Amino acid sequence: MGSNAISKTQGGLVTAVRRKFTGLFGVYRGLPKPLYTLFLATVVNSVGIFVFPFMTLYLTGRLGMSQSAAGNFMFVISIIYIPGNYIGGKIADKFGRKKLMVIAQLISAALYIPCGFAVFSNYVPWLILASVLFDGITDPARTAMMTDLTTPENRRTAFSLTYLGHNLGFAVGSLLAGFLFEHASSWLFWGNAIAVFAATAIVGAKVPETKPTQEQIDATIGSGSTEEAHRGTLVQALMSRPFLIVFTMITTWYGFVYAQHRFALPLQAKAFFGESGAAIFGTCMTLNAALVIFLSTPTMALTKKWKPINAVALAGVFYAFGFGMIGFSNNLVLLYASTILWTLGEIVNATNEGAYAANHTPISHRGRFQAVLPFIGGIGWTISAPVIGNLIDARGLGAVWPPVGAVAALAAGLLWILGRVEERTLARRGLQAVAGEKE
Repeated sequence: MGSNAISKTQGGLVTAVRRKFTGLFGVYRGLPKPLYTLFLATVVNSVGIFVFPFMTLYLTGRLGMSQSAAGNFMFVISIIYIPGNYIGGKIADKFGRKKLMVIAQLISAALYIPCGFAVFSNYVPWLILASVLFDGITDPARTAMMTDLTTPENRRTAFSLTYLGHNLGFAVGSLLAGFLFEHASSWLFWGNAIAVFAATAIVGAKVPETKPTQEQIDATIGSGSTEEAHRGTLVQALMSRPFLIVFTMITTWYGFVYAQHRFALPLQAKAFFGESGAAIFGTCMTLNAALVIFLSTPTMALTKKWKPINAVALAGVFYAFGFGMIGFSNNLVLLYASTILWTLGEIVNATNEGAYAANHTPISHRGRFQAVLPFIGGIGWTISAPVIGNLIDARGLGAVWPPVGAVAALAAGLLWILGRVEERTLARRGLQAVAGEKE
């Protein structure tokens, strides 16, 4: 073959790859420009998530805490988000998203700086708690801003892009964090702070304030949209969205099931594979991360025309099979197959659950709803470890996976039924569902 022919062949290959790449990620075209800025900020911020992946090792190895004390501290961290979320949601709806995000994130990052100068000090956990509080204040504003910038038609695409950005950044950051933890612990904190400062600077410079004006809020009154504004209190607004409340109460059981990938799965890997169990569990987590990065976009594209609630129900089916089969996955092929299945459930759920919630949140209460709903939805995750731990103590590891799979299957079935009931109810009332909820 001549050099010209080889050159043409190579050129054709490059063109084919470029077209394939463009076709795959073309699904993210046409989004509002600030969303691409938020994607970049998410990647930068996630690259710098250094502290939390190594929190338990830091508390026990650097500060000498017992495992029980470290566990109690991690529980307090999860609790401190609650008042932070509530405060942030209220401020975001009243005063706006951008200012709150910038100020709270800068304070959160600044609190990590003294930690780097006092790595072995017992004051560090208190600074971490304060940082987490301000990070919790930021979360409702961040999600409300995403909702403000999107419509039901493109919301899943936007949420999927942010989810992809988080995982891309975290995959890189985890490698850096491992090196820093072993060789430069101070930079675990300083690096985290720098990343947050950089991400906040990007948002501050390029993303406009997105809080809806009073005119925009008033314009939705009487529209029949599931995002129609509500003039009452937060409790009254929540009660006016019964389908959203039931949806959140059902999906909290997905958290109960999914939490086992960090709790019971490593124990099961050790039981099956002995001393190699920890390493094999690590490869499962690597496979999970790779699948999330490479399958998020095509999975979102394949389910884009589905109703979000139906896609979330499908996620439960993947969870049911993926986690339910772990009990007899005593070889690598079966264990990796189960990982693939529950990871698909994670991807489908992550790109649709938030969209359903946003589509059913009144435009007047976006920040406050994003403070309350994660609390309700997180109950399953919170109780999962102690409940399953007691089950393991009483019945052994083999007794874990059938009920865990059954919980996921039941939740999936209930979501499918809820979707049918909601559809009939809206039709009976003569209301127009948002366009993004149509098949």
